[in-house]
Amino acid sequence: MKKTSRIKNFEKKINELETNWKRALADYCNLEKRVEKEKKEFVRLSNAILLDKLLSVLDSLEQAEAHLKDKGLSLALDQFRSILAAEGIREIQAQGEKFNAETMDCVEVVRGVKNEVVEVVNKGYELNGHVLRPAKVKVGQGDKKRKE
Repeated sequence: MKKTSRIKNFEKKINELETNWKRALADYCNLEKRVEKEKKEFVRLSNAILLDKLLSVLDSLEQAEAHLKDKGLSLALDQFRSILAAEGIREIQAQGEKFNAETMDCVEVVRGVKNEVVEVVNKGYELNGHVLRPAKVKVGQGDKKRKE
């Protein structure tokens, strides 16, 4: 074999090894990004489970507040709501809104403006823009006209 053909073979092998090394490095970088994203998603979902459980406590406390009208309970509830808000929890506004199947569950169809939420039976909440718990609502069947 001539020197030039050996050199060309070595250059070809070097290029091949360099290409393989770059691919492996890119795959590793992508793997790091994917693992980091999966960790964040895991934390977010584990928080979602805990926060969803706390929402049932919030519901009970709000019912007690409506019944008792106690200022101390109201202050504690405000503090509880602010903690939930700091964690990314936001109430889904449903009352008087057009029914949205992505953020609401219809539990009953009643007299009222067609496809408009007449009553919120159970509040719904979002966690960082994702529905954590849909609002349970009563929706109008269309035998009333909307007041403009």
